Amino acid sequence: MIKVKDLSFNYDKNKKALKGITFEVKEGEVFGFLGPNGSGKSTTQKILTGILKSYGGSVNIFGKEVRNCGEDFYKNIGVLFEFPYLYTNLNAVDNLKYFSSFYPKENRNDIYELLNKLQLKTDFIKKPVSLYSKGMKQRTNIARAFINNPKLLFLDEPTSGLDPSGAVLFRQIIKDEKKKGHTIFLTTHNMFDAEILCDRVVFITNGDIIVIDTPHNLRTKNSNKQINIEFTYEGVQKSKFVLAKEIEHGIPFKYDEIISMHSQEPTLEDVFIKLTGRSLD
Repeated sequence: MIKVKDLSFNYDKNKKALKGITFEVKEGEVFGFLGPNGSGKSTTQKILTGILKSYGGSVNIFGKEVRNCGEDFYKNIGVLFEFPYLYTNLNAVDNLKYFSSFYPKENRNDIYELLNKLQLKTDFIKKPVSLYSKGMKQRTNIARAFINNPKLLFLDEPTSGLDPSGAVLFRQIIKDEKKKGHTIFLTTHNMFDAEILCDRVVFITNGDIIVIDTPHNLRTKNSNKQINIEFTYEGVQKSKFVLAKEIEHGIPFKYDEIISMHSQEPTLEDVFIKLTGRSLD
């Protein structure tokens, strides 16, 4: 679906945003592109979506070099920018009618079905976007990205601005898109989203890719393989760290009752900091 080789990009002579990165995204995959602000995430997405064309290397999508793609390319992709791109004097329906007019009728999703799926408040559907909360604007912006039923979705910080219920709803929508066989390129510094949604992730910092792997493999490979056991012995509650292999044949110490056992597997964010030396702020 996406093949990127030796991709480089300079904003000016003194600022190299991308330093020759290479990766592939498989069809039907949710692919996470993860890193802190200024790491090269947004620059990569702008290149993949055809916004920036003066790049070095090769970016091949749908079998064609992106810098040479025409209308057919844009008919098959959907893009969700980090900040809502909507006409604030128009309501949600009119915004979506306008954006849907760019695509053939057979490609369009039903506007009202989309807004209902995203649980946009019905009493606001016909009110100007300028009156919407940040979360409602983001829901409308998400509907805009899905309006053409795209085969390939580029999502930039999709849960930004959503309340917890909205974030849960959107994650389910991503899972539904994956079931349809659609491909999703997720750009984020939200490691929780990446951990539960992505088949594979990239860690990028300072324009360089550090690692590409599944979230599970990254956590497992970087685990200290310890287990924290809470227990009681002779009326006293205690806790003890042991290596996982130490309990293969039973608990290796005296106890009266085991209260709980917790693995010390790192989070994806822990792994990112360990491998890159940087936080996600």
